[in-house]
Amino acid sequence: MTQKEISEKIKENFPNAEIKIIDKKQFSVLVDKEQIIPVLAFLQNIDFKELAILTAVDWIDENQFEIVYNVFSYSHYQQILVKARIDRNNPKIQSVINLWDIAKTYERDVHEFFGIEFIGNDELKPFFLHNWLDLPPMRKDFDSLAYSNEVYGKFKEERDK
Repeated sequence: MTQKEISEKIKENFPNAEIKIIDKKQFSVLVDKEQIIPVLAFLQNIDFKELAILTAVDWIDENQFEIVYNVFSYSHYQQILVKARIDRNNPKIQSVINLWDIAKTYERDVHEFFGIEFIGNDELKPFFLHNWLDLPPMRKDFDSLAYSNEVYGKFKEERDK
């Protein structure tokens, strides 16, 4: 199946999806968060079997996180970035662990570093940040210099001397 055929099938089944062509082997699909599971399940059924990565982008000025699922098909030789936006003040989205077991690890990572809850994933314990009491460190409102100064001493003042 060609990129054009895949994108047409997506539009046919999910008319509100916003599709952007990146290059001849990659495109993105932006959907409402409620459509994430149906869109990813649809893609899996047309041979997008590989969840290569799941990550997040912090759009602080828009008060949103963007969840990005990078899926790949070896038979179609296409990569699709499936995206959904969620509210930063209530960062929750349905887990995709029922589609890909590897999502347990990816969701755990995104939860730890952005504070996003994946509903249905009960394994969201930290990898690295045990006993962490501050904002998750990949959020744009996390002040790494203030945190370092508080925990380790006044680096900036020492550096400026």
